[in-house]
Amino acid sequence: MLVRRDGGLSRLLHVGGEPATVWVMQPSRELVVVRAEAASQAVASEALGRMRFALGVDDDLRPFWDAFREDPLVGPSLKRRPHLRVVRRPEPFEALAWAICEQLIEYERAVEIERRIVVSLGRRCERTGLRDLPTPATLAGAAPAQLQAFGLSASRALTLRRAAGEVASGRVDLRADGHEAGWRRLRAIPGVGQWTIDVLALHGQGRYDCLPAGDLAYLKFAGRHLHGDPKARASEEEVRALFEPYGRWAALAGAHALGAASGGATLRATPAARMRSPRAGQRRA
Repeated sequence: MLVRRDGGLSRLLHVGGEPATVWVMQPSRELVVVRAEAASQAVASEALGRMRFALGVDDDLRPFWDAFREDPLVGPSLKRRPHLRVVRRPEPFEALAWAICEQLIEYERAVEIERRIVVSLGRRCERTGLRDLPTPATLAGAAPAQLQAFGLSASRALTLRRAAGEVASGRVDLRADGHEAGWRRLRAIPGVGQWTIDVLALHGQGRYDCLPAGDLAYLKFAGRHLHGDPKARASEEEVRALFEPYGRWAALAGAHALGAASGGATLRATPAARMRSPRAGQRRA
């Protein structure tokens, strides 16, 4: 998990079981510095690439700018913050595991559950004190009662164990090129719905075309936008229809739309900022 240290962010990652420490700093608006340290160059290089992926600093957003800078819904935000990224997880399993933890509960409560899981079951670097997520095998082998003690409901504990088992066994390869096959296997697990797959796809696999339309923030935004009522909530189908014109950029368009609706208060204008708007409030399965 990311920790603030010395004016930047630090993170422990594991590559093939080998630990690596990654540091992220932003000395200026135009510059993001990412550094990795590990026992081997290969591990450090892979960890560096994963953090760059998480920050989205290598994404080419020019096609999105060219296509939608005059769009009435997202154009104003895009012109103010053309550099906006949807910050992702450096490891896709982390996005999957935390999406399951965050289903149907307040985000702050979910974060507390995730912290307990990391502290109790995660991997710790003795030198830095940083901690990383448990391995899929560890979570798959955890007793349901233990996961419930961290704050998960009984059903969520079983869902997390089964999803972790699919990844640990290799039946689901979250890094494989055809994501859809893995999504189908995961969807067969009770408790894994479309919202969970969309969060995995967007925040763990970099799929801007996958919008978590069942998120409460989007349901509220689309309700206000489509029906002119600040208390209205749209259906998930209405949210998807609203962002369908953006095609492969639907999730990025959603980030800009939510940021504009909130006055930009929840979106910091730096590539290294953590973008939380589309995950605020309660989420579906």
